[in-house]
Amino acid sequence: MAQYAYEGTYRYKRYRKSRGKKKYIVIAVILTAIVIMVIYFQRNVSDILVTLSETQARAIAAESVNDAVATTLRWNGIDYDELVHITRDGEGNVLSIEADAQNVNLLARQTVTLSMTNLNAACEEGIPVPIGAFTGIEVLAGFGPEVTFQIIPVGMVTAEFESTFETAGLNQTVHSIYLNVTATVSIVLPSKSREVQVSTDVLVCESVIVGKVPDAYLHGNIFS
Repeated sequence: MAQYAYEGTYRYKRYRKSRGKKKYIVIAVILTAIVIMVIYFQRNVSDILVTLSETQARAIAAESVNDAVATTLRWNGIDYDELVHITRDGEGNVLSIEADAQNVNLLARQTVTLSMTNLNAACEEGIPVPIGAFTGIEVLAGFGPEVTFQIIPVGMVTAEFESTFETAGLNQTVHSIYLNVTATVSIVLPSKSREVQVSTDVLVCESVIVGKVPDAYLHGNIFS
């Protein structure tokens, strides 16, 4: 009777030992699989997600800024003479070209405010990314249901005026005025966050200046 009890105890201990080894093996296999998946995600999936997200974030930011500039210009109906003042001598030659600081600052402030409003509204909807992008295979990146990632406006939108002069003929110079708007958004992804900066140059107005323009203006920016 004692012998059977001994054999039963021995078998039970071997069973527990074998079962314990299998448990550790299963855990090791699971951990290895997780590590492989993480490495694969970092090397393949992450790059595709970042590329897709950056492309869409740039499109969203550009659309928000362009709409803001168009709306601001439509609201104010600003033309060239309201942004620039030209002083001439008795012979019609240009003595000075100066920017109207009040109107310039008004347009810049309104553009920045409206751009931020548009960006906040667009960012609330997030960026939809097809589930196929998580395979890490570029061919499948556009297929499957969509997962939405968050995008956040970062910092302040900036708006600056720039001007260029281009000779158009004898004593004729084309003066073009541009509004440069820069916006930054941050994309929040599972593996990382990425900031995307978008700059847009919009032609506000232009005019042909008749008369000799001093060289100091031809190679400079009256809004600097």
